[in-house]
Amino acid sequence: MENVLGLVALACGLIVALGAVGASIGIAIMGGKFLESSARQPELMNDLQTKMFILAGLIDAAFLIGVAVALLFAFANPFVI
Repeated sequence: MENVLGLVALACGLIVALGAVGASIGIAIMGGKFLESSARQPELMNDLQTKMFILAGLIDAAFLIGVAVALLFAFANPFVI
């Protein structure tokens, strides 16, 4: 029984850690592409900035869903009888 709880804790840590790494890499790539595109066409900067913030929110939302699933497994574990 204690082994299952340890594995659930490890899985929760992996869910949060890999989600954070993926979200930060995605936002970094998107920010870099935004800077490149705004340097090429400065007149489109306002439209691109709006779209960038919407996408950043969606990327963070996906990470927060992963955190919610990890918290579900940590506190209301469906695998422990």
